[in-house]
Amino acid sequence: MTLTNTDTHFGSVTKGFHWLTALLILTLIPLGWIANQLPYTTDAELARKAWLFSLHKTLGVAAFFVASLRILWALSQQKPGLLNADKKLESFAAEIVHWTLYGALVIVPLSGWISHAAAAGFAPIWWPFGQDLPLVPKSIDVEHFFIALHLVSTKVLILSLVLHIGGAFKHHLIDRDGTLRRMLPGPVNIPRLDQPAHSRAPFSGALLVWAVAVGIGALLANSSPKESIAAIALEEVASDWAVTEGEIGLTVNQFGSDVAGSFADWTASITFDETVTEGEAGSVTTTIAIPSLTLGSVTSQAMGADFFDATTHPTAVFAAALMRADAGYVAEGTLTIKETEVPITLPFSLNIEGDTATVQAEVSLDRRDFGIGASVGDESSLRFGVDVAITLTATRGAE
Repeated sequence: MTLTNTDTHFGSVTKGFHWLTALLILTLIPLGWIANQLPYTTDAELARKAWLFSLHKTLGVAAFFVASLRILWALSQQKPGLLNADKKLESFAAEIVHWTLYGALVIVPLSGWISHAAAAGFAPIWWPFGQDLPLVPKSIDVEHFFIALHLVSTKVLILSLVLHIGGAFKHHLIDRDGTLRRMLPGPVNIPRLDQPAHSRAPFSGALLVWAVAVGIGALLANSSPKESIAAIALEEVASDWAVTEGEIGLTVNQFGSDVAGSFADWTASITFDETVTEGEAGSVTTTIAIPSLTLGSVTSQAMGADFFDATTHPTAVFAAALMRADAGYVAEGTLTIKETEVPITLPFSLNIEGDTATVQAEVSLDRRDFGIGASVGDESSLRFGVDVAITLTATRGAE
């Protein structure tokens, strides 16, 4: 048996690529399905689900490279002729399936990889080259589009695989030709074929299939409802200093990777007198809409009952006195989340120019103090510390 293809036989390299790809596909499909079905309410369940997803993603990346090498090799080789070339419609359909399957071998793992790179957090790929991809931004929209494409292309892959396998057995059991046998180890006697050339029309047919699949993926990404808690409307508050822009961000660490997010909706009632040189200079009461949090790929998990429990406790409140300190200022008060009130000391820097003030503050909180993630007691799954970063610009006396 030769390494390269002939006009009648596949070489050993082609056969090796074929069966290695088949092994990866037949492992990845059930692995992904099982990982999706598993619950993640406890520490052990979350760790098991993440481990399976990491295995799925790592093998998926391997499948992408194996498939790419296989296609490059195939393009460098002559393709053995069809043994049923006299059956025009059947051979045309088989060639469409073949090219569609080639496309699936690249698009399925690549779309999954891109969605992973666009997301923040959860189930890393096990390799030393990082979790990001060039030109792929951290974006929920990008993540959702490629997740949808991954799901649609997986279905195309499964359908193509079923047709491919069915065709192989049809050749072997009904036609009794050497189509299947020449992809197996060992020699097989196949007579010289008069016309081993192949039409390019099936390739165009496969492109049409993938154009439809990508379109369906785009429609699903735009039309499918996102898992989220219903937004709440915060009441307007009176404030001597009106916040004109700002962000309340937080960073958690899951499975060794930082996941950053922020709250989009919050109000602040602020009193402050910068002429005070000692003691209390003002006060602040900040109300945060918990459902407005975006936290990468773990946003829906963060809304769950064991974490923020956003349905039952849709707001958090920070109420504090603004105190002059030896170096700058501190906000001394309490943070209430899930009806749990915890004392907080928040140092902050302040710069006032005319009637405009800019504030920056950072603090690290322990999620366990608020009963957040009580079932996740292993820091290798989710660290106890949560870093909070606040930036805001406020204008004195603005409506």
